[in-house]
Amino acid sequence: MATPKDYGFMGRALELAEIAASLGEVPVGAVLVHNGEVIGEGSNRPIGDCDPSAHAEIIALRRAAARLQNYRLPNTTLYVTIEPCTMCFGALVHARVGRLVYGACEPRAGAVESHLRLGQMEFFNHKIYIESGIMAEEAGKLVREFFHDRR
Repeated sequence: MATPKDYGFMGRALELAEIAASLGEVPVGAVLVHNGEVIGEGSNRPIGDCDPSAHAEIIALRRAAARLQNYRLPNTTLYVTIEPCTMCFGALVHARVGRLVYGACEPRAGAVESHLRLGQMEFFNHKIYIESGIMAEEAGKLVREFFHDRR
């Protein structure tokens, strides 16, 4: 169940998504939290970094892992504005993120509930607690406006 803190961290993820949009990137932002403290955050950067893996979630995971000097990030929560793709969900499993909170569904490539439903697969050796719909309207609006303006 969402708490006021969840809305605060998702608000920060939305700010990061706006930064991505201002740079011409798809507006997605992510914040990784451990014990109430932000340990990593990122916004989409695949175009600017010339890196197809530079999604907001991956950048947040990389920064948190570097900060903690550990590629495992147990007991953490990732807040991301848009439903993660297959690559990002796989990275969350490998990092052992405990909880995923995301805003809007991603009907084209979302791998959590829109298509593959990876969080329900039994073959993973780690289970992530998933909550969706937190500030979904705001997150979805950012993406809709971004693509509307590009057309």
